[in-house]
Amino acid sequence: MELRAYQREAVNAIYHYFERNTGNPLIVMPTASGKSFIMAAFIREVLEAWRDQRILVLTHVKELIEQNYTELIGHWTLAPAGIYSAGLNRREAQAQVLFAGIQSVHHRAEELQGFDLILIDECHLVPRKSDTMYRRFLDDMITINESVKIIGLTATHYRLDSGLLTEGDARIFTDVAYEVPVKRLIDEGFLSPLVTKAPNTKLDVSSVHMRGGEFINSELQSAVDQDDINRAAVREIIYYGKDRKSWLVFCTGVQHAYNIRDALRECNIVAETVTGETNTMERDYILEGFKSGEIQAITNCDILTTGFNAPGVDLLAVLRPTQSTGLYVQIAGRGMRIAPGKDNCLVMDFAGNIERHGPIDMVQPGGHGGNGNGKAVVKTCPNCRSVVFAGFKRCPDCGYVFPPPEVKINPEASSERIISDERPFWVEVDRICYRRHEKPGKPDSLRVDYHSGMIVYSEWICLEHTGFAQRTARNWWSRHGGDPSILTVSQALGVAQYLKAPTQIMVREDGKFWRIMRHQFDINESPPVSVDEDWLDEEYEPVEEEEAPF
Repeated sequence: MELRAYQREAVNAIYHYFERNTGNPLIVMPTASGKSFIMAAFIREVLEAWRDQRILVLTHVKELIEQNYTELIGHWTLAPAGIYSAGLNRREAQAQVLFAGIQSVHHRAEELQGFDLILIDECHLVPRKSDTMYRRFLDDMITINESVKIIGLTATHYRLDSGLLTEGDARIFTDVAYEVPVKRLIDEGFLSPLVTKAPNTKLDVSSVHMRGGEFINSELQSAVDQDDINRAAVREIIYYGKDRKSWLVFCTGVQHAYNIRDALRECNIVAETVTGETNTMERDYILEGFKSGEIQAITNCDILTTGFNAPGVDLLAVLRPTQSTGLYVQIAGRGMRIAPGKDNCLVMDFAGNIERHGPIDMVQPGGHGGNGNGKAVVKTCPNCRSVVFAGFKRCPDCGYVFPPPEVKINPEASSERIISDERPFWVEVDRICYRRHEKPGKPDSLRVDYHSGMIVYSEWICLEHTGFAQRTARNWWSRHGGDPSILTVSQALGVAQYLKAPTQIMVREDGKFWRIMRHQFDINESPPVSVDEDWLDEEYEPVEEEEAPF
């Protein structure tokens, strides 16, 4: 099984993690990066090296169960694998490698017996609350085998209701063992680029209230599902999609999905709808017709956000406003698979989600990628209507050069503070310097200095600490594209020049220090980086274990 470089890195990161840690790691991979293949390769390697291991692959929908099982069997015909899923009418409880749906097994731990490894696909769907199917089942598995290791795989390692999956007392997952940036996989040709056009039709959700951090769905549907808005949106979809073959439309509710479908049909577009109420046979028929090209457009409501694999999708129309960064990223991911004849996927965001959360490769886990006022730092090119990061000086699509921001000077003196200690703000980064920070009685940390004009803003990355400080440092390191095998400050200094370098940082005054809140990266530009220390050239050699590290 020949893995791509980043897939090999992900598998190795699991081994490295368990050689040195006792927690439950996360593997964070963008949609369409090949998580099923990574799991298949990992499972085969484990069983060929340690034949007595028993492995459970757990997820929430039958399509993913079948996809993950088929991936393993396709590359390893004699794999000792089985399926436990009511939806697939298979209950092979004693298989050494079992692919199962949580709805089918959550109360059958005694029947399944123990496992050495549990891999949870789309693990961002595992709630923190103890009284849920996932948590009860995992508690039962731990009771049967207290040494069981749980590995999570996801494209979005955060939840709207509880933030990062690796933080909080009730967390299951303790660390991010590996994360690969979306931008890297696009640059290497493994993911399809996403392009955007700002539509003239905008959904107004200013009167919609929120509950639990998300828009109240009933109010959202009433505000969005209006005949004139639907028809205007459909006109723009047809205009921009005239040269595109496969349209996927995300709506706010079941009736909204049907109404958009009907508006498309009135314009002679072959369109169908998939909702939670669609029976299995009809759903399979529609999805196969969509993948084959017989159906040009599918409208849906919260159904085709995870586990749906249609590489040919080249237009995403988003009429589903959301405060959930995870849902936003999952929706965008439906267009990122590569396919013959597909150059990119057009995203038409009627819902304001790009402004709300920012570009998907720049979103902040556990929160919004915005500027503190609920809006992300993006802008629309007046020439081609592409939505781009606000830090861009030139539109990457048409080359339009944005004018420099207007500098406004108050002609009268003011008694107000020049910089507020209450509101965060964005500053440009001119250059970055990495150095070692030593503090008596404490482990060394990595100091990062961001130079902006005459001011230096600093943060400390505590790779060699323990507990919360180390977890925060590992998350910072992975978000900046760092190799997960890096464990010390000396190692970090040796590769610091290769990290993603932010062009802007959001800062807030915190006493006599500046607190750095967020980082923004420009895909076209990067500030110069230096390392200010005679750092130790310490090579990292993975420990080779004779016994399974699980």
